[in-house]
Amino acid sequence: MPLQVDCPCCGRRTEFSPENRWRPFCSQRCRQIDLGAWASDQYVIAGNPQEKPLDDGEPVEPRKPER
Repeated sequence: MPLQVDCPCCGRRTEFSPENRWRPFCSQRCRQIDLGAWASDQYVIAGNPQEKPLDDGEPVEPRKPER
């Protein structure tokens, strides 16, 4: 019997196997809803804020290859 998991978006029981092309989600709709939540910053990965923003408007010097 294949492993059954709860869809992270809607909670519906779904099969977690290669046959489920949207795993761990139950459908493409739930997968898209989750992607949209990440894109709109509804989910945040915990950690320390950066000391300096990556894009401060100053040009970045390219790194020289190490030998």
